[in-house]
Amino acid sequence: MGSVARLSHHVVSRRRRHRPRPAFRRSRLWSEAQHHVPHPKVPEPQAVAATAEPALDPLGGLQAHTHEPSALDWPLAPVRFADPFRWLAAGWRDFTRAPLIGLFYGVCFVAMGWFLVATFRAAPEYTLALSAGFLLLGPFLCLGMYQASRDLGEGRRPGFWRSLTAWRSATGQIGIFAGVLLVLEMLWGRAAMIVFAISFDGIPQWDGTVADLLHGDNLTFLIAYSAVGAIFAGLIYAVSVISMPLMMDRSVDAVTAGLTSMRLVLSQTPVMVFWGMLITVLITLAMAPGFLGLLVVGPVLGHASWHAYKQVMSLVDGTP
Repeated sequence: MGSVARLSHHVVSRRRRHRPRPAFRRSRLWSEAQHHVPHPKVPEPQAVAATAEPALDPLGGLQAHTHEPSALDWPLAPVRFADPFRWLAAGWRDFTRAPLIGLFYGVCFVAMGWFLVATFRAAPEYTLALSAGFLLLGPFLCLGMYQASRDLGEGRRPGFWRSLTAWRSATGQIGIFAGVLLVLEMLWGRAAMIVFAISFDGIPQWDGTVADLLHGDNLTFLIAYSAVGAIFAGLIYAVSVISMPLMMDRSVDAVTAGLTSMRLVLSQTPVMVFWGMLITVLITLAMAPGFLGLLVVGPVLGHASWHAYKQVMSLVDGTP
């Protein structure tokens, strides 16, 4: 019994002496792995540039090379002093090709002139502001003529119903733009009343003629009134000279259309001021014979405004 126990102890102890130690194996494997770890490869500069994410600008957006051009980046074609006469010639040509449409809107212009006379008799302090607004709000009536000119330019026969519903292409934005112009008109009227009140110690009861108003004693009033009118007239003209056809033709928002129109006036001021003066002179001459001249002058100017817009945007359209 004792022999068996000693033999057994000898075998167990022998096995323990020859059994590999787990800690030794782990340390040996770890040492070998340390000696055989491959060095990391440094990527080539071209590969880094190809796989890099687009860099961000300080505001958190993509850099300029990923920026899509907006409507405010449209290039505007240069205009010369001879171009307004070309626009008028093109407007006359469109009027003769669609005379019924033009005469309908001409009648609307004549009716607006008669309303202007009635306003002068009832509330003369609003006359100058309303007359300038009448000249500058004309593009709203000209929407139908813009549509007719667009149809003629695209080789289609202009339709009366299409001209009446031209506003439907951008109803919401045209409504917003009309609201902006209405606010400007209200501010203009309020400024006119202030000038009247300061100059005449209150709003006078007017029952004279225009010649009486232009008397030399009213020189200070006329200068102040004209200055206020020029400021508001210039502002309305700047934001609306090409805004209406731009919204109708390209369905841009009212803010973009107004800023593009103002950018045109500020970048090409001499020619655009000349165009505005030419419109004013023609409208004034057309109003002389009982406003009947507006039957033709009004539609021709409407068609001409469309051709002015098309030339200004010719670089965007890719046309010469």
